[in-house]
Amino acid sequence: MIFETGEDFAKQCDATDPLRAFRDRFHIPKAPDGSDATYFAGNSLGLQPKSVRAMLDEELSDWANHGVAGHFAGKRPWFRYHEQFREPAGRLVGAGPDETVLMNTLTVNLHLMMVSFYKPTKTRCKILMEDAAFPSDTYAVKTQLHYHGLDPDDALIVVKPRSGERLVLQEDIETILADQGETIALVLFGGVNFFTGQLFDMPRITAAAQERGCLVGFDLAHAAGNVRLDLHDWGVDFAAWCNYKYLNGGPGAVGGCFVHQRHASRTDLLRFGGWWGNDPETRFRMHLESDFVPRPGADGWQVSNPPIFGLTAVKASYDLFDEVGMDNLCDKSRRLTAYLEFLIDQLDGHRFEVITPRDPNRRGCQLSILVREGAKELVDSLTLDGVVCDFRPPDIIRVAPVPLYNTYQDVWRFAKIMAEQTHG
Repeated sequence: MIFETGEDFAKQCDATDPLRAFRDRFHIPKAPDGSDATYFAGNSLGLQPKSVRAMLDEELSDWANHGVAGHFAGKRPWFRYHEQFREPAGRLVGAGPDETVLMNTLTVNLHLMMVSFYKPTKTRCKILMEDAAFPSDTYAVKTQLHYHGLDPDDALIVVKPRSGERLVLQEDIETILADQGETIALVLFGGVNFFTGQLFDMPRITAAAQERGCLVGFDLAHAAGNVRLDLHDWGVDFAAWCNYKYLNGGPGAVGGCFVHQRHASRTDLLRFGGWWGNDPETRFRMHLESDFVPRPGADGWQVSNPPIFGLTAVKASYDLFDEVGMDNLCDKSRRLTAYLEFLIDQLDGHRFEVITPRDPNRRGCQLSILVREGAKELVDSLTLDGVVCDFRPPDIIRVAPVPLYNTYQDVWRFAKIMAEQTHG
């Protein structure tokens, strides 16, 4: 990919972008001067699809007109509302329709997954994670260890970057698995590290861990809707993700879960039960069904009935993803992020450094930029100029040009403002 620094180049890229029309299907926040903001925070909260409001109005109308009968009447009956996500979710994460379910939120789902897939014994009780995992994952893992009477100082293994480096090396992960794999019960990694933007080699991690008898799960909060995933073919045991970042489902959106078919088909697998994971044919028999009998598939991990209004916003976004396709999104993402990288490289190299992998196969759309002087002040100035990005103390700015609604001119404008701020 050959890039140029001038604005005309960005305009030409936008004019020939096959996905350019999708931007108009999102609400773009406004900058202080009233123009469209340059929004690069889709790795934190994606933008609102314009179709959400009308779809919510439909559900509100069904509630008003049908009351409880809306579970079986209306345009999208609530009783089986969650089932419409099976195939779209499968297309997003590379899974079969019985391997996915939308439910709860991310950390809740990780806990529910660990009920089934973290089964410590005297000789195999450890959990392996990456360094600087998202804090909620670390809290979840440590409290799971405490729940089982284990000390995280002994039972938690963290793969760290080598001295003076920022990224975790695949060979170091595999070395730990080779040396200590027989003591590790569970490997739980982020698919894309939230801080550095590093995309881990999930199929290699899965294969190396399972060769040592470990179960493998992934937190896909920064991977789902951002990079190509093939969870079924990779043999991943389970995964969970949120739907409010790249998947634009709104703040605190309902999360998603993947359970591989070899586990999902086992109704005898230990889990926490609740009525929505039960056989739907007997679900409303209530007191006549005193025993929990999970239905086959990932649906069997549900505990409570799904929040319809929350899922409606997710559906509006999933419809867009189905329309555009992950292959097309990833193609644009690689070009857009490489263009951002190219323009950052034109800035002061002593002050700015991209710590995200340079290899497009080892990242999604996020670039994490080390700012050696005045990082917080720079972000504050960018905000005043209508740029929405993300500061992570003490010195990292996270910038995510999302291919579904960001443009090449967004990227060019960001780099222009960065240069102006740097040179005063």
